[in-house]
Amino acid sequence: MPIPPAPADLEGRLDAILADHADLEGPLLPILHAVQAEWGYVPPEALPIIAKGLNISRAEVHGVVSFYHDFREAPAGRHMLKICRAEACQARGGQGIEAAAKARLGVDWHGTSKDGGVTLEPVYCLGLCATGPAMMLDGRVVARVDKTRLDALLAEVEA
Repeated sequence: MPIPPAPADLEGRLDAILADHADLEGPLLPILHAVQAEWGYVPPEALPIIAKGLNISRAEVHGVVSFYHDFREAPAGRHMLKICRAEACQARGGQGIEAAAKARLGVDWHGTSKDGGVTLEPVYCLGLCATGPAMMLDGRVVARVDKTRLDALLAEVEA
């Protein structure tokens, strides 16, 4: 999915977000969360504006966005599928679930299906170690995932 152009009101809205967080100590993370909440991702055009507003380098802002896996640099699909990649889930067949999801969606990690329906993300522990492999679909945690269950859940969101 191509990255859309920056929203027309980007600078004005960013100024408001920066002002809302001006009294915080170390406001970069809350600002980035607010930006992502606003547009569903952190537009690349926002980085220099945030950097200037906080009097830090663009590299510092980019470093934070690229370091934390919850920040997206492109819009996500309508549905978010997160598959646990922690050791316990891997030991219970997680690699097969990963492969099946990638094949069905036609994407790799951090990719979005061509129809914009589902974004596939890795996650490193959902706290269901005894009942893995586990995944999260649109915030709903699912345990004991097998290919049949994966297919059924994806069919639900694709319908």
